[in-house]
Amino acid sequence: MKVGLSLSRCILEIIEGKVDKDDVLIIITRTDFDPLDDEQWTNVWNGYTWHGCAWRHHSQQGEDKFRSLVIELHQDGKIHQPRQYTGLPMRRQTWDCWNWLETVVPDEDVEKNPAVKKAWCNYKILAGLS
Repeated sequence: MKVGLSLSRCILEIIEGKVDKDDVLIIITRTDFDPLDDEQWTNVWNGYTWHGCAWRHHSQQGEDKFRSLVIELHQDGKIHQPRQYTGLPMRRQTWDCWNWLETVVPDEDVEKNPAVKKAWCNYKILAGLS
């Protein structure tokens, strides 16, 4: 399962087939909008296709595809917009190389990294206590 850190980049990677939408746990976005609201969607679409986002390459043929995917993820509760709850999400500058975080660390990676292994063991102990 994946946690997305950028609405525009994550939606694009799903559209391009780089990520399966069924692997998405949640996408956390700085954007605050309702994808069912035509005016709000138009503002988001124009912003993402005009200001350098890769969506612009799909703007002629794909707006309906992008919007239907965003609506589907939104209705499934997979798009989290902290601004709707007075939260201010972090700017992504420190994470710019990552669009996705994995929620599961493969066993071989746990075994290769002693710090991860210790954290995993501690987590299992705490989870067992609660």
